[in-house]
Order: sequence, then structure tokens, then C-alpha cells
Amino acid sequence: MAERLPAQLEASGFLRSAEQSGGFGTILRKGDPDRGALILIIASRGRHFACLERSLSPDGAYRWQQVGPPAGAGTETIADWSQKRVGFDSDLWLIELDIPSPERFIAETTSQG
Repeated sequence: MAERLPAQLEASGFLRSAEQSGGFGTILRKGDPDRGALILIIASRGRHFACLERSLSPDGAYRWQQVGPPAGAGTETIADWSQKRVGFDSDLWLIELDIPSPERFIAETTSQG
């Protein structure tokens, strides 16, 4: 099974990365500091691009995949979807990143695993 960083540490890294790229990030919901699942809500200038979730693949490696509402979805749709996910997993972290190059970030994150 693949090792992974504690969720709290990884969440902090995403926030710092967003700031370094000229964007910003915020934690919408804190989950379990060690083992909580992470969902990244990716936007640029307030426009929704994607939601990414890290999950364990059949080969035992963690990979990021797109989930949730499609690009351009409104805040109400994203909020409803997010609340359903939190109801399913109370340890879940929700992190919003508003970054300058969301397409690039999404491609790099989902290709790296």
C-alpha cells in the first residue's frame, strides 16, 4: 500500500502552492488531520473548473481524479454536492483553490497521481 502525508500537512501544502502561483486557497472544511480524504475545488477568478479527489486505486497507489459538478457549475450546485460528500464522509477535507492556470494544475495533478 502507498504511503501518504497526513491530510493536514498536505492541505497546507496546497494552500502554499496556490499562493506561490499568484492565487489563493482556503479550507472550507477541516476533516481528520491524519487520515481525512481531500477534495480540491478548483477555480479561477471565481469560475469553477473542477473538483479533484484523491482516492486509492486498485494497484494500491493514491491518484487524483475529477469528481463532482462539471466546469462552470454554480456555487449552489457545488455547495449541495459538497454537503452530500461531507454527509457520506465526516473526515473529509474541502479545500478551495482559486489559481491562475487551473487547466494546467488539473492536468499535472491528475497525471502525477
